Amino acid sequence: MTTRRITALILALALWPAAAGAVLTIEITDGVSGARPVAVVPFAHPEDVKPNTDIAEVVATDLARSGRFSPMDREELPARPQKGGEMDMDSWREADQDHVLVGQVDQGADGLVVRTQLMDPYREEQVFGYRFQVPQSGLRRLGHRLADRVYEEVLDRRGAFNTSMAYVRTEEESGDEPRYILAVADADGRNEQTILDSGEPLMSPAWSPDGRRLAYVSFEGGRPGVWVQTVTSGSRERIGPASESRSAPAFSPDGRYLAWTRQDGDNTDIYITDLERGGDPVRVTRHWAIDTEPAWLPGGDGLIFTSDRAGSPQLYEVELDDRARPVSNPERLTYEGNYNASADVAPDGRHVALVHRRNNDNGFRIAVLDREREGLEVVADTTMGESPSFAPNGDMILYAAERSGRGVLESVSSDGRARQRLGMDIGNVREPAWSPFDALTRN
Repeated sequence: MTTRRITALILALALWPAAAGAVLTIEITDGVSGARPVAVVPFAHPEDVKPNTDIAEVVATDLARSGRFSPMDREELPARPQKGGEMDMDSWREADQDHVLVGQVDQGADGLVVRTQLMDPYREEQVFGYRFQVPQSGLRRLGHRLADRVYEEVLDRRGAFNTSMAYVRTEEESGDEPRYILAVADADGRNEQTILDSGEPLMSPAWSPDGRRLAYVSFEGGRPGVWVQTVTSGSRERIGPASESRSAPAFSPDGRYLAWTRQDGDNTDIYITDLERGGDPVRVTRHWAIDTEPAWLPGGDGLIFTSDRAGSPQLYEVELDDRARPVSNPERLTYEGNYNASADVAPDGRHVALVHRRNNDNGFRIAVLDREREGLEVVADTTMGESPSFAPNGDMILYAAERSGRGVLESVSSDGRARQRLGMDIGNVREPAWSPFDALTRN
């Protein structure tokens, strides 16, 4: 096997897991100084009403893991009002709380009725008030929606808590071959659904912009191929012939095109398929080096990809026309360090998350490149980071890491100020991809 083919294999299969579990939990590993104080009061309910989810806990956990809020400990709450009109504003100002979320849960004619208000103690006014009717099964999702509303009202930015993530994990019984699971879960790691269960490796899940489909790589048939699957129905199709080795799929922002990597002997280049009109794929790169891992710019007018044409993996950018055809020669973007790969572009188009290795260092860290200032900043100082993926609002980055010999998912605020670990009860999980807003992941 040639050196370049070994490099391609490393880019595709590095840090592949050995076993996995199914229960994800959140551990906040780094807090934030200067985050906005907020109090989330436990929602009151009559004794004969027993919600199966602590809505206030879901909201507070979401806000805390964003790195931009510092929820008050329940033990320190000066009071536990059910309604805004019951609040003593002076006590909340003395507690230095900018906002207070209160609510109550009652039994309705068809499910539970949840009423909630966000109050501003300093202005002594209601910021918002809502009434919802939901089944017991909808309480956790309602908590994510409320966290999004608090986030948006306070920061004037859309929250991304009521979103999903895709990832790959493995299951292995003693003495058996591993099974590879492509799964989707809520952004906090709960409510996992199996999208595909396979005896062959799966990797590189990528969401369509409407959140209805996942592209991924499967090794069924003995070689890597790109598949596109509808999340809710499970219907899927292979992109291209089974005789070709294809990998690293990425949907264009409008969902019409799919970029991917083709390996042909010792050569690896990037191509684009028109999913609507079909036809022959467009070849984007033509180089003896390994060109792989395409990531679209938000306007669809360019790709950022990984190439070792300079002797080590670095990021390059190529401009595309309105038919997704290359109109320029690739330009190198990264120069700091001897390894920069696995790009994911933020919604603003300015910032790029990537895996970065410093010179003379074996660690793989998560970094953010500012395309305007041409500066690179490490935001997660992990030694074995991989597969960074921006939240759809660009405020957080999901990535995989290795801790104590197993794979875990972690997230970090895009400025590096807060970090959390989404741990599993056993095993390993890899290849995370954060969904777009409003992803349709349930029937």
